[in-house]
Amino acid sequence: AVVSTQSGHYGRDSNQALNQLFQKIIHLDIDERHLLRLGHGEEGLGTDKDFSKYGRVNYILAHRLELLTEVGRLQKSLGVSGDVTYTCETAGYFNLYQVKSRWEEFQSRLKKKGSGTEGNEASDVKEFFPFHVYFSNAPQPVFKGDAYLEDLDTAEGCYRHIQKIFDQLEEFRAFELMRSGLDRANYLLVKEAKIIAMTCTHAALTRRNLVKLGFRYDNILMEEAAQILEIETFIPLLLQEPEDGHNRLKRVILIGDHHQLPPVIKNMAFQKYSNMEQSLFTRFIRLGVTAVELDRQGRSRESLANLYNWRYKKLGNLPHVLKRPEYLTANTGFSFDYQLVNVEDFNGVGESEPNPYFYQNLAEAEYVVAVFMYMRLLGYKSEEITILTTYNGQKHLIRDVVKQRCGDNPVFGFPKTITTVDRYQGSQNNYVLLSLVRTRTVGHLRDVRRLIVAMSRARLGLYVFARVGIFANCYELTPAFKQLLKHPTDMHICPDESYPTNRATGVLPTAAKIIKDMPEMSKFVYDFYYQVIERLMKSRQEEERVVLAAETAAHRFKTPTEAKTIDTPIEEDPEKKKKNLEETLSQPFLAIDDAGTGDDREAGNSSDEEDVVHPIRIIPSQNLDVREEFQPFPHVKYETQEESGEEFVGPTMNLAQESVDADMSGETEEVNPPQDSN
Repeated sequence: AVVSTQSGHYGRDSNQALNQLFQKIIHLDIDERHLLRLGHGEEGLGTDKDFSKYGRVNYILAHRLELLTEVGRLQKSLGVSGDVTYTCETAGYFNLYQVKSRWEEFQSRLKKKGSGTEGNEASDVKEFFPFHVYFSNAPQPVFKGDAYLEDLDTAEGCYRHIQKIFDQLEEFRAFELMRSGLDRANYLLVKEAKIIAMTCTHAALTRRNLVKLGFRYDNILMEEAAQILEIETFIPLLLQEPEDGHNRLKRVILIGDHHQLPPVIKNMAFQKYSNMEQSLFTRFIRLGVTAVELDRQGRSRESLANLYNWRYKKLGNLPHVLKRPEYLTANTGFSFDYQLVNVEDFNGVGESEPNPYFYQNLAEAEYVVAVFMYMRLLGYKSEEITILTTYNGQKHLIRDVVKQRCGDNPVFGFPKTITTVDRYQGSQNNYVLLSLVRTRTVGHLRDVRRLIVAMSRARLGLYVFARVGIFANCYELTPAFKQLLKHPTDMHICPDESYPTNRATGVLPTAAKIIKDMPEMSKFVYDFYYQVIERLMKSRQEEERVVLAAETAAHRFKTPTEAKTIDTPIEEDPEKKKKNLEETLSQPFLAIDDAGTGDDREAGNSSDEEDVVHPIRIIPSQNLDVREEFQPFPHVKYETQEESGEEFVGPTMNLAQESVDADMSGETEEVNPPQDSN
């Protein structure tokens, strides 16, 4: 069987989708020597095993040696002399003349003794079985002796196990005869592999070579078929020559969703007038070809599924969506599982267009990043959070903001992915932060298929940042935004909740903080960050105090000899002691912030001798002005009551216009930033 998936414009994402499918196949009860992954996307497989052609060849050669070792153990148990484990061929002769002959003798002795349960006793199988020594390492007893047929079935199972070893060695015999890696890899592809995964692009590039090798297959399965061009769909069907004028292909399975995005055609004339954006999958659906439409989803919690199930016929939920704990627990720190957050202009600017069709929205970018930082401070894992947007320009802007705000701080790190909705089709994550960018017109989100993709990427939480008035009044988007508007358009958060929360989904918190706009969220995250850091520092200081108290208590129980040996200070030269003290006080000390890192800060000299004897000096949190060290939002000017002389009414903004360079010649290769270690 050949497993294929979309390719072309979304090459990296198609490889990712194919790898996800291939990983599920790996976990099935299939011998891994029959699995093969073609193409460069094999490096992205989340496994330590190598499923490329040469990786599978190395696996077979290593497995061959393991099987020959088993043959050697069987030879020793039978008392046969000679070197029968030299090659697969010699092992085959050993099986023919020594193993099979003994098994046939075993069967004939049972047959002579009697037939069925009438003439044979239960002990006969154990008495006549010739491989007792070989199976001595199996769970004992091998034969229970209770029933003849039961023991006979056990004996036949043991013999099948032995024959499976020799059958595999017979298959590996060809790898001994071929000496070059290329010949072995081609033989593996044509004869040994049973399930082969590749993209449509790889099939097109290697078709000539596959046909020349005599590649044969009976079944082909295409995943994300609704996003594959018609011509790309036909190419994987023609990777073999006809036999007697007939194609031996027996079954073609197309899996896709015509309610989601179609293939990408950059040329507008081909897209509209030639209708090239219509996939073969969609054509079959429009022609009324019989199709199996799934009526259950198992990705999103029930409340999130309501955002897109209106597009399908009677789409329900699988049982685990209603039973598993992660679906029954509310999102820590948020009042709602999903929310549409209204984002107004920032300094009179909404969407901007530094280059043609390169749309950006700084207010939404800052708001999204602030919510990401808030989630990380609560305890959410960075790999559980994805940031999506509908435009490439906004993607680059969000990446720049994340790099500036979070890049050098391991407390935050980077989200798992920052990309566009189109590129993220076929993928999912627990929590999705979505920026819709536009503030003048709806833009290409008017295509309902793109909306369905955007609404269906999240499993547990979806938070959409947009200009509500623009999108709520769009007729095509009414069903989804009508559902989104059931919740307030101001962000409702619960910073006092601990992660993970015990609050059930659908239950509102007793006290929630309402965030009106992006500057307020920025100011809140700024203050919340230092509250968390100071709390962690105090916790670390308390731990240090407990450890010191435990060490002091341990000294009280020492014998006089131990106390004299351990506690008596060693006399030291006064001049040397004074010099060491001056050197220690002149060096910067390490302030413990309990966020997984330590920052070097100038603490100044101190006359407290207790601070000197510790290798690491703990700076009390009340003496540390952490605001001078880190400002997550540089364009926000923070003033306290003491500095301003008046009551604080909110942050004042001083925005420097940021320019983002972009290559408009085409999509750039998406590179995920390194994940943080927290």
